[in-house]
Amino acid sequence: MSGIAFAIQWVRSLLFVGQIYLMMPVIGLVFAPWAMFSRNGARICCKTYSRWVFWTASWMVGIKTEVRGTPPTGETLIASKHQSFLDIMMIFTALPAAKFIMKKEILWTPIIGQYARLLNCVAVDRGKRGAAIEKMVADVASGQQEAGQLIIYSQGTRIKPGVKAPYKVGTGVLYEQLNQPCVPVATNVGVLWPRKGIMRYPGVAIVEFMEPIAPGLRRDVFMAKLEHDVEARSDALMREAGFDPDGVH
Repeated sequence: MSGIAFAIQWVRSLLFVGQIYLMMPVIGLVFAPWAMFSRNGARICCKTYSRWVFWTASWMVGIKTEVRGTPPTGETLIASKHQSFLDIMMIFTALPAAKFIMKKEILWTPIIGQYARLLNCVAVDRGKRGAAIEKMVADVASGQQEAGQLIIYSQGTRIKPGVKAPYKVGTGVLYEQLNQPCVPVATNVGVLWPRKGIMRYPGVAIVEFMEPIAPGLRRDVFMAKLEHDVEARSDALMREAGFDPDGVH
């Protein structure tokens, strides 16, 4: 990308980022009377906002979104790669009844935090690992009366493309406790929508729902398979977007 093309794309990115943050409280407030009394209303609000982001991304900064594989519809644990805000919206929109395991600080974020509570997301204190895992399991168990898809980011945070980070044990604990299939999800969105900064790059952002891992595996076997499958497929998707994950040091 030439200097002039980069500058134009940066300005377009700035306008795009500005309007999506402006539209967040607008859409959130429009739906608030319904969302406060209906979890379905809260879901529709979040999906409406996400689709607005997808639509404006396509013509403002040239990012197209694509969901591959078969999103699950029943009670399932979903363990996903996490690279930016975009993969959150893509996964959520693809599922009928999604809720996230997330760091508790998000609950205090304007609009996002309020809707996370309405969607019955599970907040975790990442600074207290043992207690956090116990509370996460208890909170998940208490919310099992509502069927849905529970999403956990196995590395615990957004990971820059090409950077390796360990998979945390919480995913394995939930896999054992829930005794449900686990659907791995791979992505390349961080190549186009970085976790930090203004710049957005044109291309096809992909999240891919992979073949479920059946319940019953030993925890260490499950964790090794999950990490191998998600990392290998995410690397392939990043290469498809023109990024070499092996070239990052």
